[in-house]
Order: sequence, then C-alpha cells, then structure tokens
Amino acid sequence: MTGGASGVPTIYPTILYDDAKAAIRTLTQGLGFTEEAVYEGEDGSVLHAELSLGNGRVMLGSRGREGLFARAMAGAGPAGVYVVVDEVDEHCARAREFGVEILMEPTDQDYGSRDYMARDGEGNVGSFGTYAPGSG
Repeated sequence: MTGGASGVPTIYPTILYDDAKAAIRTLTQGLGFTEEAVYEGEDGSVLHAELSLGNGRVMLGSRGREGLFARAMAGAGPAGVYVVVDEVDEHCARAREFGVEILMEPTDQDYGSRDYMARDGEGNVGSFGTYAPGSG
C-alpha cells in the first residue's frame, strides 16, 4: 500500500465548491491551510486544487463542471473521498465482487495515475487510484 508507513497520506477528502476560489482563500487565510497546487480552466474555474495542513491534504474544485466526477457528485453529499491504492485493477475487482457500484472502470489518466470511481450503498462517491498528492 502506498503511504501509511512512509508518512504520505492515503485518503484525501475531495470537495466541490460553488466558489472554489473563495474556499481556497478561506482555507488558506482563515484556517491556515497551505496552497500546494491550483489548476484553473480557461473560464477561471478551479479544475483541481490541493491544500495541506499538517500531514493531511484536501483536494477541491469548482462545482458545476462537466465530467463523470461532477455528475456522480451531483446526487451525493458535498464531499467525496480519494484513496491511494497500489493495485487499482485488483481493488476494483474486489469492490465489484462485493456488489459496489462501479461508476468508472480503471482508467489511465493524463496526469499519470490509474483510477476508478465507485459509489457505496449510501451514495457516497469514492475514487481509488495510484496518484498520491505530495509524494513526489
């Protein structure tokens, strides 16, 4: 398993905001988080941001964008979770065998990760992949 003993977290809350730029200001200026990365779209929306506090990190972005994660989160709570796993395909297979709803099959991403997305019985959305923010 990635993380854990190495000190790199393996679970990351993923939060969508109506005004992600204001959320970043609140989290950094008001709550002491450190901005690690912010990627914006051509329209100025926050595609992806990473903020840290202590040895933890949160990933966030703008609500209302296109894509599978945005559609999955439309019917879910205000936050999802990203979990770092080494063996994505095996992890997905185990989840499927248990009856977990798979929203996205294991997919190689442009940024080098291999991810899949699932929804639990209560509607919570989780992404599982090899990308570990802050590990390199």
